[in-house]
Amino acid sequence: KRKLRDEENIFLVEGVRMFMEVPPQRVRELYVSETFYAKEKGRIREVLGDRRVAFEVLSDQAYAFMSDTKTPQGVMCVVEREGYGVQDMLRPSQERPLLLVLDNLQDPGNLGTIIRAAEGAGATGVILSRDCVDIYNPKTIRSTMGSLFRVPFYYAEDIVKETGRLREAGIRVYAAHLDGKISYEEADYACPTAFLIGNEGNGLRDEVAACADAYVRIPIKGRVESLNAAVAASVLMFEAARQRRL
Repeated sequence: KRKLRDEENIFLVEGVRMFMEVPPQRVRELYVSETFYAKEKGRIREVLGDRRVAFEVLSDQAYAFMSDTKTPQGVMCVVEREGYGVQDMLRPSQERPLLLVLDNLQDPGNLGTIIRAAEGAGATGVILSRDCVDIYNPKTIRSTMGSLFRVPFYYAEDIVKETGRLREAGIRVYAAHLDGKISYEEADYACPTAFLIGNEGNGLRDEVAACADAYVRIPIKGRVESLNAAVAASVLMFEAARQRRL
């Protein structure tokens, strides 16, 4: 449950891929099914090394009862959270930050996809408004495919003030917005950049959109009114990555 996760500063990951991706120093407890343990003892040793963690082998039936998935893979672990702040995204080593600022995003799959795409595009961090979906939601975690462990993120108490701090730090802020007067391809993302992405159904709140230096739009055809939030974020991030390769 989220309340307990927050109190204990932990979260749960499940599945072979996520287990292989998790930093071993952050594993607090490990649970495996008898079938998985019989087949994968070597893989468990490979991931954990000489680190000692609470470890328990469960019957396949007991594990299936604990699992959050329909087809359990037989391995889950309790992981300690990593604390990030804006300083992790603006540290001196980040010459040209590329940030995502998410306003009231509610779909766990969208958030997970954005985190994964952020890593692929070379984004330096993700800032979430406090009313965004829980990043430690099991569906979100699965959707990140391990990127959760490598992309800095944090929840801002006041997303408007936080965006103002980014601008003060010399970061140009672009809002993905239907009222954008310029196509996303016409803007310059080679400089330190942040993209504002809004709620799946309602887009950016007016007070958040007002923080942007400019609105950009993604031209679309047909009868489609707008793009999925994760798709829009990915299009913008990878355009920024393309420009920075030139």
